[in-house]
Amino acid sequence: QVQLVESGGGLVQAGGSLKLACVASGQTFSSYSMGWFRQAPGKEREFVAGITWDGGRTYYADSVKGRFTISRENAKNTVYLQMDSLKPEDTAVYYCATCATCVVSYYIPGRASEYRNWGQGTQVTVSS
Repeated sequence: QVQLVESGGGLVQAGGSLKLACVASGQTFSSYSMGWFRQAPGKEREFVAGITWDGGRTYYADSVKGRFTISRENAKNTVYLQMDSLKPEDTAVYYCATCATCVVSYYIPGRASEYRNWGQGTQVTVSS
């Protein structure tokens, strides 16, 4: 079982940057594809970015492509989300999760139902 803890959220002005971190406990972290999701008030949880077990492939939602960068350091059991050029519509609680069906795989699904071990989330607020 992998437990995940997100951090790095906060309040930032539009155009600013934040870097989120997701630290995992458990020996199998490095075997999983990982995903970042977000959920704004009154909206469904949506996929933001994903990365394969070795960092060899990444995938982004169209809404963040070119502005966000996902990366990982398996030696530190950590996955990151660098967020630049932030917009007010990026305001949400951001979650990380492991892909349940992506063990040592280059598959990165976009559906939340394929992920598990969700962290508690970190709030990102972008003011205009």
